[in-house]
Amino acid sequence: MSQYVLVVDDDEDVAETIERTLQRAGHSVTVAHRGADALQSARRRRPDLVVLDIMMPGMNGIDVCRHLRANPDLAPTPILFLTARGEIADKIEGFEAGADDYLTKPFDLRELELRVKALLRRTQRDGNERPSDRIEVGALVLNCNTFEISTPEQSVLLTPVEFELLQFLMSNAGKVFSADQLLQQVWGYPPGTGMPDLVRVHIKNIRDKIEPAPRSPIYLKNVLRRGYMIANDLPLS
Repeated sequence: MSQYVLVVDDDEDVAETIERTLQRAGHSVTVAHRGADALQSARRRRPDLVVLDIMMPGMNGIDVCRHLRANPDLAPTPILFLTARGEIADKIEGFEAGADDYLTKPFDLRELELRVKALLRRTQRDGNERPSDRIEVGALVLNCNTFEISTPEQSVLLTPVEFELLQFLMSNAGKVFSADQLLQQVWGYPPGTGMPDLVRVHIKNIRDKIEPAPRSPIYLKNVLRRGYMIANDLPLS
């Protein structure tokens, strides 16, 4: 089945190249050249994926990403930043805004196609591929169909990447994983190719959503010099 991708880039030549590449891969594509136009398009028809430039006149890609994440209907949509801003600080800013992946220009068309395929595969798996529709660890309840995590205080939506990370940690409650192990086991990065700083950003974003006091986490914990874990002795709600 054709999947719908919204491409947002103010450079018409780049946008056309991305459009042709994704159409050849079998996707339905809409192009927007301005951030405000992209948001209107997404509200009219929710995309299966957004490919988003950062540096655009008016509303930039970071702001577009934040607006998408703030909209409950659009929040679960995977977002791939495709931008000339390639410094580590730029990537961290993108992930903090809610991006699921980040690719820098100039880019390889085949890599773009593979990144898009991987993001769509992650977010559109059927129920048979998930170990459970619901994972409970103490007071934490993860709905694997809606990407919603519930605590005694609230229920919030996770981005696809946040969901994958929390699903993995909750499925392995009580076990500690380093940033490198999470990059490899959750997202399939070859050893030594991922950036641990990006794991830390996703951990921070999840804590901001689920922890009563993110600076003093009770659910998603650090183990000094070893990594991260969901404790298997969490209190019940």
